[in-house]
Amino acid sequence: MSDDANLRQQGRRNGKSAEAFRTISEVAGDLDLPQHVLRFWESKFPQIKPLKRGGGRRYYRPEDMVLLRRIRDLLYTEGYTIRGVQKLLRENGAKAVANGEVESTPEGAIEAGSSVPVGTGHASGNRRDALSGILADLEAIRDQLRDK
Repeated sequence: MSDDANLRQQGRRNGKSAEAFRTISEVAGDLDLPQHVLRFWESKFPQIKPLKRGGGRRYYRPEDMVLLRRIRDLLYTEGYTIRGVQKLLRENGAKAVANGEVESTPEGAIEAGSSVPVGTGHASGNRRDALSGILADLEAIRDQLRDK
């Protein structure tokens, strides 16, 4: 299913059109991610720029949703590191990455010798995905603790 079709389907579920802006709680629910991960990603990926209204409340555009979904897939499914996704976005642009116009390659995936082995036979795909998700969450927590 295309990203546009996904947005339309989600919009029907929560009563909003595909073009409607979404709050961080709606985005977190749609992407099955904690809100703190979305805030962390904003600090790591300057291409994610939700509108901020009074009180710092975030509103995500439909194109932000497409990009966030692609970043999630690159990190949690394809085994990319945050640096790998940053490089992909820097070299190809957010629009091309979000629309899937850029073929993902193992170059941005977790490098051999890192704490989460990829493609070495040490971790199955499901285990690697789980470990990558845990790693991203731990990095987000570490960065939040540094900010305090």
